[in-house]
Amino acid sequence: MDDALLATARFRLDGMTCASCVARAERVLKAQPGVAEARVNLADESAEVRFASPAQTAGLAAALERAGYPARQTQITLAVEGMTCAACTGRVERVLRAQPGVVAVSANLAARRAMVTVWDGAANADRLAAAVTRAGFAATAQDSADPTARDTELRQLRRDTWLAAALTLPVFLVEMGGHMLPGFHHWLMGLVSQDRLWVAQFVLVALVLAFPGRRFIVKGIPALLRGAPDMNSLVAVGTGAAFAYSSVATFAPHLLPATARAVYFEAAAVIVVLILLGRVMEAKARGRAGAAIAGLIGLQPATARLEGPEGWVETPIAQIRPGDRIMVLPGGRIPLDGVVEAGQSAVDEAMLTGEALPVAKAPGDPVTGGTVNGTGSLVLRVTQVGQDTVLARIIAMVEQAQGAKLPVQALVDRITLWFVPAVMALAVLTVALWLIFGPGLTQALVAGVSVLIIACPCAMGLATPVSIMVGTGRAAELGVLFRRGEALQTLSTVSRVAFDKTGTLTEGRPVLTDLKPASPHLLRLAAAVEAQSEHPLARAVVAGAAHLDVPSATEFRATPGHGAEAMVEGQRVTLGAARMFPQGVGHWQREGEGFAVQGKTPVYLAVDGKVLGVLAVADAVKPGAAPAIRALGAMGLQVSMITGDAQRVALAIGSELGLNDVEAEVLPGGKVEAVRARGPGVAFVGDGINDAPALAAADVGIALGTGTDIAIEAAEVVLIGGAPIGVATAIHVSRAVMRNIRQNLIWAFGYNAALIPVAAGALVPLGGPQLSPMLAAGAMALSSVFVLTNALRLRRLRAVEAP
Repeated sequence: MDDALLATARFRLDGMTCASCVARAERVLKAQPGVAEARVNLADESAEVRFASPAQTAGLAAALERAGYPARQTQITLAVEGMTCAACTGRVERVLRAQPGVVAVSANLAARRAMVTVWDGAANADRLAAAVTRAGFAATAQDSADPTARDTELRQLRRDTWLAAALTLPVFLVEMGGHMLPGFHHWLMGLVSQDRLWVAQFVLVALVLAFPGRRFIVKGIPALLRGAPDMNSLVAVGTGAAFAYSSVATFAPHLLPATARAVYFEAAAVIVVLILLGRVMEAKARGRAGAAIAGLIGLQPATARLEGPEGWVETPIAQIRPGDRIMVLPGGRIPLDGVVEAGQSAVDEAMLTGEALPVAKAPGDPVTGGTVNGTGSLVLRVTQVGQDTVLARIIAMVEQAQGAKLPVQALVDRITLWFVPAVMALAVLTVALWLIFGPGLTQALVAGVSVLIIACPCAMGLATPVSIMVGTGRAAELGVLFRRGEALQTLSTVSRVAFDKTGTLTEGRPVLTDLKPASPHLLRLAAAVEAQSEHPLARAVVAGAAHLDVPSATEFRATPGHGAEAMVEGQRVTLGAARMFPQGVGHWQREGEGFAVQGKTPVYLAVDGKVLGVLAVADAVKPGAAPAIRALGAMGLQVSMITGDAQRVALAIGSELGLNDVEAEVLPGGKVEAVRARGPGVAFVGDGINDAPALAAADVGIALGTGTDIAIEAAEVVLIGGAPIGVATAIHVSRAVMRNIRQNLIWAFGYNAALIPVAAGALVPLGGPQLSPMLAAGAMALSSVFVLTNALRLRRLRAVEAP
């Protein structure tokens, strides 16, 4: 096989543990048709493959996954300038998808960003950016992107708009002054001949097109020649046609019929001014749309007071490492995640939880970067820095959601892919019909240019992403993080919300309330076993035995949904629910049922297989749980509780919360079936490791930010605080965003459907009006501004309040 025809792909692999893995992975790769060479490296867990058709990168990755060595994926973010309409995002996506190693692409017009999922090691951010740049856009890997690029772009747009307006004003006054001041034209013609006025207009408009309007020509004409016209192409062709026709009328009038000798210089110039003005307004609105991210980034101070040999020294955040000690002065913002080592204060955590009341902090308490210290000084031991901090993870989640492409966008993409070519064809048809049936060339030109200008698909391209951008940003400010953008659409359609109990509807901090028989020795044994577990009930038992000398345990083994056992002082000690004991719990069953009726969870204890007692653990209902359930009911949603707790305990809690649908004694695996049994349109809310399968199985998984990392990773929506009312807020935001998107799409498509025929002159034979190219440009610019302004209304969303 000719080496010149071979492509090379690199992968980072999971599951590589020994040399046999290397041989197996290489064998799998070499077996694929088209693969000429494959090398797998155990040290860096990489694979390098040289191949030709019919082999493809995706097929090679699929073969590796089937063999048990899945290729890792990573995401590259590109900052892309020059995208002005939906056709631009489509072209950027097509260019990126054609690059080796790319798995998926989502270009966002509102954020001027492209999110590229690649096989780790198979693609390079700079090469991807270069490919997009070659296609006519300015792209950089986001890490190396100029943070002031958006401000610079806005300044350039403003400068060009003012320059275009200054050059256009004389032209506009010459042509339109007579409509404002009767007799103006007669007075002007007495001073300067018409020929000289037309030449002066030619010079001024040529300057407008050559400088402020140059961006439309240098981007639009090449795109047209490549067979992929975009908004710039429409403007370039429309203004170019008006300018060229007017130039012929000025310098070679004999080429035109006497009745068609007119100029439209003012139309070409005013179109440029209005579209530039619209882009200035769009740029400002996009800046406001991204205010949530900017605000989150601004929450982290640039420096911190770090303890060193010379005392407390102001040090850049980037130089601080986990384990360092930092001091936070009263009123200062906490720079990084950590644990309080000295001092007492109250910390305002509203940016995390939305709660207005500060939270007391003392030695041993965790604190989060970005929150605000109160009146006391704190000394912290740093635990997380950089991308591992809570604030950084929140920012990453919001950015990922803002760059998402909802399912509804797929339809828009399919339409806009063909929209611009269709508009150009319609403009040609319009000119042809006016030449055949109309009064002449002048009317045909006006109609054709008006169609080109009014049909720019900016509003279509912005309709969905700008609403997502504003909505997810506002949601983050309200304590709701959409980890996956698709959840934003799905959550708006759910009809039922199913809650886990422990840690979700209850505090998740159970306390030991009873022990029968009241034996300190049995409590010692129970605490020894539970000290190995992270279950909330286990922590309650350990806390209840804090005053005792608890022995160590070995051979610990937990059975999810049942209980745990371990060897303690030479005895096998078992704790758990009644189902942990196939032989039954004997007369202790009656005691346990009595606890359950009171809303307490019974935990039976056995030593060497013999049940010797029962403990009772109670978990208080969260103060906001019942109001949250009422709020969801008021929104027309049905509410369920699915828990692994005992039936009587669950029913007691359900009664307190006003729930009719309670399913208890459900094992972790059974929660998946319980969720599915409630039909489509179910959101599941949980916080524990055992909730992860149900969170993943539900139409939308909602995790409390106070829960485990596994639950958060399995969920699509994360509530930063632990308040159940956040579920109602998440659904409220989702519904509002989708309603806003529908409004934008109706406007964007309705605007084109209504005004393209008017611009083409369909109403003229009926005595109706026809839009001039200038009015068409103004209407087009205003359509985008309407979409942006409508989306910005989402910034006024408020959290749902408990009824």
